[in-house]
Amino acid sequence: MSDVPLLSIDGLTTHFRTERGVVRAVDGVSFDVRSGETVAVVGESGSGKSVTALSVLRLIADPPGRIVSGEVRFDGVDLVTLSDPEMRAVRGNRIAMIFQEPMSSLNPALTIGMQVAEPLNRHRGMGWPEARRHAVELLRKVQIPDPEKRLDSYPHQFSGGMRQRVMIAMALACGPRLLIADEPTTALDVTVQSQILSLLKALTRETGAALILITHDLGVVARYADRVNVMYAGRIVESGPAGAIYARPRHPYTRGLMASIPRLDGDVGRRLVPIPGQPPDLAALPAGCPFAPRCVNVMDRCRVERPPLAPVDPTHSKACWSDV
Repeated sequence: MSDVPLLSIDGLTTHFRTERGVVRAVDGVSFDVRSGETVAVVGESGSGKSVTALSVLRLIADPPGRIVSGEVRFDGVDLVTLSDPEMRAVRGNRIAMIFQEPMSSLNPALTIGMQVAEPLNRHRGMGWPEARRHAVELLRKVQIPDPEKRLDSYPHQFSGGMRQRVMIAMALACGPRLLIADEPTTALDVTVQSQILSLLKALTRETGAALILITHDLGVVARYADRVNVMYAGRIVESGPAGAIYARPRHPYTRGLMASIPRLDGDVGRRLVPIPGQPPDLAALPAGCPFAPRCVNVMDRCRVERPPLAPVDPTHSKACWSDV
């Protein structure tokens, strides 16, 4: 694994203009991703995970959204400064995204073969017959049986797990250096979830690609991620190696997420402890720490002063005034 980041996000800020005011969906996010590394971005719905990923790929609709500030450096080039044609040459080619709902991401009117072959035709200049031959190999790589026969099937003829495998095949078509998987196992049963995540991990290990895994499931993080960024209210509140965060979470929000996960090991009588309250309104964030109204360790300082993301050891950081 290289010490030089493949992707370096610095101070990324994305706002949406609404009737209620400006929604600060991503608020000064910074983190790095290295080649061959799996970095998880974790948090509740509305924490800014998906908007961060869409901002990296410049897929924020303007209006109402806009990248206000920050850099997204990929292979040393700031993607924020690229022209639209230059950015289109990056998407699906050097950076690919796997969306969370394959049925709405796949075109129901086009065959699977056409959709898997399209990136090869568009970005690699392959003729359709050659692209179809490569599509067969891609479907075989993601473990779809009888790939030659399934090329002419339509999305509705595939199960949810198989559709997600097709999305992975499309993402891998051009050999991207970075994959972004946005909740790739949502709405899939537990067995299929494990298969899809194991497949993603194996394929990125095989190709040397980096993976950003967006999820709300800390159980997934413990098994598949190398490093973790925990997001709340558009900001990263804890960052560090997956093993360290899972063994000893340092932010009250991370501990709350951990306590609300069902577990099959340990104390059989252990009760799930939900995080009290609701996530804040991003158009009207409170003064101080956004998590303060829900925090069990809240202090007076938390209500008036927002904590920065600061190191607690050489590899682990948190945005919290409490020493607990």
